[in-house]
Amino acid sequence: MATSAAAQKAINQANASNLTPAVKRIIDCYENENAGVKANLVRMMNTGALAGTGKMVILPVDQGFEHGPARSFSVNPDGYDPHYHYQLAIDSACNAYAAPLGSLQAGADTFAGQIPTILKYNSSNSLASKNQDGNQAITGSVLDALQLGCTAVGFTIYPGSDNQFEMFEEVRDMIRDAKEVGLPSVVWSYARGADLSKDGETAIDVISYAAHMACLLGAHIVKVKLPTDFIEQKEAKKAFEAGNIDISTQAARVREVVRSCFNGRRIVVFSGGAAKGEDAVFQDAKDIRDGGGNGSIIGRNSFQRPNADALKMLGKIMNIYKE
Repeated sequence: MATSAAAQKAINQANASNLTPAVKRIIDCYENENAGVKANLVRMMNTGALAGTGKMVILPVDQGFEHGPARSFSVNPDGYDPHYHYQLAIDSACNAYAAPLGSLQAGADTFAGQIPTILKYNSSNSLASKNQDGNQAITGSVLDALQLGCTAVGFTIYPGSDNQFEMFEEVRDMIRDAKEVGLPSVVWSYARGADLSKDGETAIDVISYAAHMACLLGAHIVKVKLPTDFIEQKEAKKAFEAGNIDISTQAARVREVVRSCFNGRRIVVFSGGAAKGEDAVFQDAKDIRDGGGNGSIIGRNSFQRPNADALKMLGKIMNIYKE
């Protein structure tokens, strides 16, 4: 059930009284958005260790759907329990916790109101035919998000896939339906497809393009992978060279992705990617910060570590963003 007008007014007033300059600067970029969407964006930005900074660290746990339970959780068996991920997001003072329907349902009562949650609206799996181009099944709904008390909904699109146009139409419908009940949308925009090389999936021109398309589809928060200095498209290479676009460092590439998101008018967060050492994780955070990105959405590099190590690592990432 949607939030009542009186309750929404109270939320808006509370959020308005706690708007830091950084958060206000971001919210002011979301023109033509209703009060509910803005209030929920503020709620996420005003939660956790990074509250008020305009930076975000989100814990996403959809890897069980994507890769299977053993590949996702056997390295840290506590992760088989959905309550573990809720508690990790709370204890580490993340801005939000994102997961598929069943995971959120499994802890909805126990953790009600303790952490903003994002319902992952669609999912794929590793059992799908390798001959099928990238696609995902819709596995949740806006009604599910409302019943769970979610702060936002999330959706993955695959620019470059043979199924991209259908996915664009699906995500546009989701964004519209969610917006009508005051929920912002987070769009995972991952380029992949038969005509893209493996290196092209993280090429700077492709990542920037995918991020820009998510913005054009109406995403409130864009999630992409960190880009490399590879350029996939010949015509894009000409444009990068003619425009003298700096892609020599990871921070410079982050800056170009942020520029592609309406010149920084949309929140853009970057994936933590495959499991890696702490030094690499910290360097990624520094480069995201220095490039003007809004933060990290970091899953495997947190929940696959022992709890104490994960809390220490996430705390250091947040301290990097505070700098």
